[in-house]
Amino acid sequence: MATLNAEAVQHAREFFLARQPILSRAQQLVAYELLFRDAASGHAQIVDNVAATAAVMAHVSELGLENVIGDSLGFVNIDEGVLMSDFIGFLPPDKVVLEILETVRVTPEIIERIKELAKAGYQFALDDVVIQSEDVRQLLPLVQFIKIDIMGMPSQTLHALVRQLKHASKKLLAEKVETHSEFKTCLDLGFDYFQGYYFAKPLILSGKKLSPSQVGIMQLMNQILADEDSAALEQTIKRDVTLSLNLLRLVNTAGVGAGRHIDSVSQALLVMGRLQLQRWLQILIYASSGEGEALKSPLLALATSRGKLLELMAQKRYPGDRGLSEKSFTIGIMSLMDALFGMSMEEVLDQLTVADEVRKALLHRSGEFGDMLKLVEYIERIDHLGPPALAILHSLGLTPQDLTEMQVQAFHWANSIADAH
Repeated sequence: MATLNAEAVQHAREFFLARQPILSRAQQLVAYELLFRDAASGHAQIVDNVAATAAVMAHVSELGLENVIGDSLGFVNIDEGVLMSDFIGFLPPDKVVLEILETVRVTPEIIERIKELAKAGYQFALDDVVIQSEDVRQLLPLVQFIKIDIMGMPSQTLHALVRQLKHASKKLLAEKVETHSEFKTCLDLGFDYFQGYYFAKPLILSGKKLSPSQVGIMQLMNQILADEDSAALEQTIKRDVTLSLNLLRLVNTAGVGAGRHIDSVSQALLVMGRLQLQRWLQILIYASSGEGEALKSPLLALATSRGKLLELMAQKRYPGDRGLSEKSFTIGIMSLMDALFGMSMEEVLDQLTVADEVRKALLHRSGEFGDMLKLVEYIERIDHLGPPALAILHSLGLTPQDLTEMQVQAFHWANSIADAH
C-alpha cells in the first residue's frame, strides 16, 4: 500500500467534496458521483497522486461514506494508480461503482486487476466514452455501466454511439445533462441514467400560481419566523384541509409523537414544537402528499442538504444566534422553489412574505447569505470551482476541512429525511 506521507495526509484535509445526483428514467435518485478537488488549485482533480488519493479515500471513510451517500450507490473516479493499489479496499464493494477514467491504458495487468476486484464484488463504469476505441472494446465485457459525456457532442455522433453501445447490453449513463431538452433527447435515445443539473432548473410555466396548500405552508412558515401565537398558526392550518392532513401525516410518521397517535391540529402543534414544525413544513413542500417516492426526489435531497449546510455555516460564524441560522436554513430550502413550482424566483417571492435579506440572497445572491448560497452552488458544480469559491470560503472564516465536515453532516441529515418516512 502507498505510504501516506505528511503532505498527502494534509491534502486529505484540504479538498472540496461534491456529490452529484444520478437519476433513473423515472427521475428518482439512484446514486451519486463523488468528486474531489484540491482546494488549493480549485479545479485540479486529485487523481494524479496515488498517495494523495489514498489519503482522501481514508479521510472520507473516516467521515463515513454512508453519511455522504445514504442508501444510494457512490460512483468514484479511479486512475491506473488507484486501480492497482491496495487501498482501494477503503471503499466497500456493495456501495460503490468504480469509474475507470478514460486516461487508463488497457494492459493485461489492468484486465486481470479488474477481474480480481469484480470477484470481490466491485462494479465498474467506463467514464467519458466518446468512441468505440480498442480500449473500450477490451473493457466492455468487464463493466456494468457506460458513461457518455453529452456536452458538445454532435447529435449524429451521439445517436451512432448509443446505437453501438446498446448492443453490448450495458446500462448507459448520460452525464452533463444541463437542460430539459437534453434530458428528453437522452430519454428518447434509451439512456438508463442521467447526471446533471437539468432537474434543478425551472421549466417556467406561464401564469402558474402556487396552490392553496403551497401558499398555506409558506404562510405558516413565515408566521413561525414572526413568532405568532399558536392560535394564529392553528387557524392557518385549519383553513386548508390538505395542509391539515399533511401536517397530521407528518407528525404521525416523523417519530415526534413518542408512539402516540396524534389526531388534532392543536395536539400536533403542541407535541411537535415550532422549530421541528417549521423544518418539516419546509421539507413537505418538496415531498408531495402521500407519495413516498417523492422522498427520492433529487430536488428534495438537494434542497434539504443546502438548507442544513447553510444553517451549519451560520452556526459556525454566529454561535447561539438561532435567528440567523433559521434564516440560513430557509434560504437553502427556498433556493430551489423556482424549479419546484415551475416559476421564476421573482414570481415565487411575489406570492410570499420573506425578510429583505432572504429576498436579496435568493434573487441576487447578495449579502452574507447570498455568499453562503453561492459557495454551496459552486461546490455542487465542482467543475466550476476556482478562486471565487476559495475567496468566499475565506471570507466566511471557514477552512476546506470545516466545509467538508459540515457537508457530511448536511448530507447525513438530508438522507435521514427519507429514512424518517
